[in-house]
Amino acid sequence: MNKLPHSVAKSPAYQRARLTALPNLVKSNKPGHLKKYFQLLTSFDYLVEKTQHPNYGVDALITDYDLINHPEVENNPDYNQEKVKALKLIQGALLLSAHILCQDRTQLAEQLWGRLLSFKLPEIQAMLNQTKQIKTPWLRLLTPSLTPPGGRLLRTFTGHSYSVVNAVVVTPDGRQVISGSGDNTLKVWNLETAQEVFTLTGHCGWVIAVAVTPDGKQIISGSRDNTLKVWDLETAQEVCTLSGHHDWINAIAVTPNGKQVISGSGDNTLKIWNLESVQEACTLKGHSNSVYTVTVTPDGKQVISGSWDKTLKIWNLETGYEVCTLTGHSDSVNAVAVTPDGKQVISGSRDKTLKIWNLETGHEVYTLTGHSDSVNAVAVTPDGKQVISGSGDKTLKVWNLESLQEVCTLTGHSNSVYAVALIPVREAFSNEFGKQMISGSWDKTLKVWNFHAKEVCSLKAHSNSVNALTVTSDGKLVISGSRDNTLKIWNRESTHLLCTLTGHRDAVFAVTVTPDSKYVISGSWDKTLKIWNLETAIEVCTLTGHRDAVFAVAVTPDGKQVISGSGDNTLKVWNLQTATEVCTLIGHRHLVFAIAITPDGKQVISGSRDNTLKVWNLESGEVLATFTGEHPLLCCAVAPDGVTIVAGDSSGGVHFWQLENSNEL
Repeated sequence: MNKLPHSVAKSPAYQRARLTALPNLVKSNKPGHLKKYFQLLTSFDYLVEKTQHPNYGVDALITDYDLINHPEVENNPDYNQEKVKALKLIQGALLLSAHILCQDRTQLAEQLWGRLLSFKLPEIQAMLNQTKQIKTPWLRLLTPSLTPPGGRLLRTFTGHSYSVVNAVVVTPDGRQVISGSGDNTLKVWNLETAQEVFTLTGHCGWVIAVAVTPDGKQIISGSRDNTLKVWDLETAQEVCTLSGHHDWINAIAVTPNGKQVISGSGDNTLKIWNLESVQEACTLKGHSNSVYTVTVTPDGKQVISGSWDKTLKIWNLETGYEVCTLTGHSDSVNAVAVTPDGKQVISGSRDKTLKIWNLETGHEVYTLTGHSDSVNAVAVTPDGKQVISGSGDKTLKVWNLESLQEVCTLTGHSNSVYAVALIPVREAFSNEFGKQMISGSWDKTLKVWNFHAKEVCSLKAHSNSVNALTVTSDGKLVISGSRDNTLKIWNRESTHLLCTLTGHRDAVFAVTVTPDSKYVISGSWDKTLKIWNLETAIEVCTLTGHRDAVFAVAVTPDGKQVISGSGDNTLKVWNLQTATEVCTLIGHRHLVFAIAITPDGKQVISGSRDNTLKVWNLESGEVLATFTGEHPLLCCAVAPDGVTIVAGDSSGGVHFWQLENSNEL
């Protein structure tokens, strides 16, 4: 390739031929063609070329790696199992990074380093080394601190950008996912590519519940607008609206024959609807509070409902009569599922437990404990051997129904998990991964998972949580900032409280000290910064300008400037001597939680809830480099060498970088 004239190698025709040549290389039996396929998909230049091309992108590149599964490939004399393993790992890294690369295609190098650095295969290490030839500044992770391929998390879907995901369901053929959100919409996704197919709009309140008919042709949604809507999945059109409930629709289930829909509502009732005539068949009354969850037994004869009244009720679907009530939970029942054999019911509750019930006798069999917050979602695997639960503690747990033991905990969401659905096994999507499920969370994402895979002294004086701490440069004093609106100054050696600084009207989230230890600077939920004289404990002045809470504060090494980070998504630079604003740094899309300054005072590093770390030139205000992670970045620091950057995220991860190809760090 390099022997071609530069004008030819860069021509659109040549580039198009190069980027679409892979299928022919794999299917061809010509000597060297499969080797060329391996070379291209382990070439960083090729990956950049394809991901950044306007006609292709990351999903087209991911599909290229599937070609290795062609049935005749293993018979090719150039087939190499180790190279195939490398391709699978690179593809896995791209799958995990796809939602980030779709938003910012320039972050390919950062994502590959963060996910593949721990894999010592020669092809992977060679590809990573190729990234060092990049000429523009970028943040190279020094440790593999992003989720690696081969684990339980497979992919993240993003698109409900402004609100929570309340419900998720998979079509019977396993090809599409439907999610319901607090943005009043439903979204239909291609499960294989994670691309949004279309959005269904029409509800005027949160979409809380979603179901699909067994034939996969219709979607039923339930909303806070007190209605159910029926949608045609093929045409993406609304078929009809079902009205009759007097409160939110919290739950929906469809009978196995697809003829009836059962809805549970905040009006304490369930309603049975005829899907063909789109008429209400009957109303089931008996619960004394909101109905939160509904399911139908596999034989279609019984309905099980769970309620805020802490009970489950079993109903005869044909007669509409209550069969029995299951009591035992100490708080609301949020989720319910039935085993495929129809013999057991599993319920999830706000009391943080799951309970297993004998459906025939109505007796409690066992209680599963382990979650530290409300259990919001429950699903049973098709073989009836495992239960998956989603919780307000941000985790999913997999349980063995035979041993009644927890199998594993899945972490990755940054907010409560409210929806779980099993993905039907389909060869095109299950070759590598086996059993899969998808979860929906209030962190606004859906995630696809493979689930086979000493306190020295305590200073107690604040009346609310302590949000910030700093120590003076001589190590003698500790300053704490609290949600009780105050700062406190402590003697580090004796641990005695020396004084309390009052003046903020709301929680204090950030505290720092000037290099000469003469002043304390605090940032607060009241949108201000305050400068305090450390010797006299008197407020010197207040800096105003932010439009939201101040979460982070740092002082330049020369003590002349203060940089603040805020919930208004900006950083502000202040002149400490004149107490005036110098400039505002704009670039983050969400709260700025963390700030650090390089030892030479030339660069500022910021971490944000938008999952990014940014490096800024303090003099020009320009962004030098951006890194996008998987979770909000809550804290950051620069090592004394002035080169290494460290940041911590909301999942507990710690990341290390060096800013490559910049003469400024």
